[in-house]
Amino acid sequence: MHRAVQELTAELGRDGLTVPLVAARAGVTPSTVYRRWGDLQELLSDVAVERLRPEGAPEDHGSLRADLGAWAEQFLEEMASAAGRAYTRDALAGDPDGGNAGQCSEYAAEQVRILLERAAGRGEAVPELEKVMDVVVAPVMYRILFRPGPETTVGEEKTGAAGAAGSGAVADYARRLVERLLPG
Repeated sequence: MHRAVQELTAELGRDGLTVPLVAARAGVTPSTVYRRWGDLQELLSDVAVERLRPEGAPEDHGSLRADLGAWAEQFLEEMASAAGRAYTRDALAGDPDGGNAGQCSEYAAEQVRILLERAAGRGEAVPELEKVMDVVVAPVMYRILFRPGPETTVGEEKTGAAGAAGSGAVADYARRLVERLLPG
């Protein structure tokens, strides 16, 4: 079902999707989709949550500051991209009970937990997981969802010099959040 949604989205765009089209592509009846997901939005939400899952552990850059800075920048760029925003909207829109939002939050927490455990293993002092979530992750998502600006405008949304400047603003914002968490 997920593959059918992804293929049809690539071919027709998000707005061209219907339950009968997805069901036909997946080789099932529309009633199968309705029984499992309820409606198209819940199916899209399920697909989005899966697409937001990180593919692997964050890179090791030798220190918590470097690791978290690189991860925060990558996280912000991915979530602020057109695809990231669309997946986030879909994940939240088809999620009446909040389970998908919690799952997406847990993906970020898992990545941060890896960074904190790695740093602790190197003998570095590490903040609590929830503090990292509050100081780094929460502001990123708030800016993306409610207060977009230069620090959350990436790649395909800006071109030429404006795109390059936007990319610098994204990196600067991510690094400032990490500096707020880990001053000095």
